[in-house]
Amino acid sequence: MALDDLYREVILDHYTRPRNKGTIDGADITVEGANPLCGDELSVYVKLTGGRISDVRFVGRGCSISQASASMMTDQIKGKTLHEARALVGQFKAMMHGEEVPEEELGDLMALQGVRKFPVRIKCATLAWVALDQGVEEFESARGKVEAKATSEVE
Repeated sequence: MALDDLYREVILDHYTRPRNKGTIDGADITVEGANPLCGDELSVYVKLTGGRISDVRFVGRGCSISQASASMMTDQIKGKTLHEARALVGQFKAMMHGEEVPEEELGDLMALQGVRKFPVRIKCATLAWVALDQGVEEFESARGKVEAKATSEVE
């Protein structure tokens, strides 16, 4: 079986049987993403426990690439810290833009590198990742403001 065929199978599997689909009540991070050019939309929900991503889910609609990528992302970041998740976002985006990234870091996500042949579809593949990155950034910014306020109130 050719590598491209194997990659297509991985993407199709995640599209037809998405992992971690649904919402999380009381999520610590909730963020929405949209690609107006093709109509892809999704929401990502992240629950943190002890500084790690204990649960992550997504809901959305769109092309097979955006939905498969979201499914694959949720599989990959579960159990990671926010810092580790953001590092993975950076590696994934780098791969999607043609940079060399160690395969062992990305695992099944390497299946999405074939999308690079279709530049207009890169936004489909990175939609969930960009949304996650934005959600983590907003969460950390808000948490920093709360911590700064709490510190100033103590002083």
